[in-house]
This record gives sequence, structure tokens and C-alpha cells, in this order.
Amino acid sequence: MRTRRFMAALLAGVALLGTAGTAVADSPSPSPSSSGSDAGPTEAGTSFRTATPVQPGQRATAGASTGDYLYWVVPVDTGQRATMKAKVTLPKAARHGASTWQIDVYDGLRRRQACAYGAQTRAAAADAASVEVSCTLRTVRSWAEQWSDDPLPGSYYVRLTVTGLPQDDLGLPVKAEFEPTVDEAGGAFAVDGKLSEPLVPGIATADREDGASASPTPKAGKRSASALEPEGGWSSGRWSDRWVWTAVGALLAALAGVFGYSVTRGSGRPSRVPPGA
Repeated sequence: MRTRRFMAALLAGVALLGTAGTAVADSPSPSPSSSGSDAGPTEAGTSFRTATPVQPGQRATAGASTGDYLYWVVPVDTGQRATMKAKVTLPKAARHGASTWQIDVYDGLRRRQACAYGAQTRAAAADAASVEVSCTLRTVRSWAEQWSDDPLPGSYYVRLTVTGLPQDDLGLPVKAEFEPTVDEAGGAFAVDGKLSEPLVPGIATADREDGASASPTPKAGKRSASALEPEGGWSSGRWSDRWVWTAVGALLAALAGVFGYSVTRGSGRPSRVPPGA
């Protein structure tokens, strides 16, 4: 009976810890959720330096001419898998042929990041009303070796442009829509170590000038750096749900040891009362 009660308590504890671990792992992170989309900026930059900041979950729009380079910048934090989607509404005027559109993503070091999946390049027929492209990046790591091109937390630049079209179609008006989303990958992708600062332009200057009287130029840089933070701030290396499962494993090992001892220790001291007394 004692063994049965212990087994019942053990199973109940495992179920309770599993539920708690799942709840913590699935709890929303400080960064914005990928569900839904808010109204975002109505313009796009024309270079890396003038890229328009967009938060995950926002929908940015911009009017442009065919042949322009459109730039946005998105903050992506540790453990997140970002998907960059863009839609180009093509002009209704008669066009002379098909066009090919492409989306490229660069990290804070301006290294071009490969897409894990997604239609990064798509062709639109001469009579097509719109074309959509997308790029899903690999999961962002909190730290990586210098020789590695792994995605790291920080700013991610997105460039949308046309790569091929008839010369006579250059300059036709188009409307672009851009929407970044992020999904939490969880502790399975967590690694030891972290960056001292996320790869955000101007963040080192902002930290040095913080609290000191400075000229308008550093202050502007500080506003630019803070504008690129996720809504809940950077959480690089703060914690991951891997800690929960480590604690669960340690507790299960302790319970297994107690259970093994209770099974192998026997029924206790032998009785000293003589048989038949």
C-alpha cells in the first residue's frame, strides 16, 4: 500500500510539473506577438541608413516607383524566428512584360542572411495585379563564433526591389506592403553565452552618452537606438525555458532515487517477538 501511494504521488507530481513547464514555455515573451497586425509607418527608406523602423506585428505601407529600393528595419531578439512578408500592388496601366521582385534580409552587421524557407523571389506576369514575396530566417541565437554567420539579436534590414523588368516599365507607380512577424522557438535553440549589446546601430554611442550632457547628435543617435528595441526590451541571454526542463529533470531524478530506496530497503526491522508468543 505504501508503494502504491508513493507511485500515485510520483505520477501526480510529474503531471503537475509537466503542466507547469508547458505553461512557462508557452507563456508570451516580452517581445510583440505575431498575431494580428497594427498600423505601421507609411513610408520606406531608400538605403540602410534611412531604413524605416517597423515593429513585429505592424503592417507598413509605402508608395514608390518601379525600380526603387525600399528599406525597413526590424528588431529581432534571441530565440525568435522572424518571417518577413511583402506584397507589391502593381500598376493598372498596361505593362510591357513580366517583372521579377525580390526581398533580401541583412543583419546588424549588414551580412545577407539566407532564408530557411519562403518565396524570396517571384515573377509577376504582365497582367498580374500583385505579387507577394517572403523570407523566414533561421532562429536567432544569443551568441555565436566570429567566423559564423548565424543570425544574432539586433536590427534586421529588409530590402524590397524589382530585379528584372522591361526597360519601358521603369518608373511606374507601385504600392508596397511589408509585415514582419516573429515566433518563439523556445529553449531547444538556446545556447550558452550572450552578446554584450545587440547589433543595433548607435547603441554603443547611446550607452556612452547616457546620463551625460551631450550635443544634439548623440541624443538623436540614442533615440534611433531605442526606437529599434522590441516593445518589452532586449532579453538576450536573460533566460529560457530550458531552465524549467532542467529543474524538472533534477526533481524527477530525486524522486526516482527515493522510490528506488523505498523499494529496495525491505519491510524494515525484523520483529523481535518470538513466534507463537
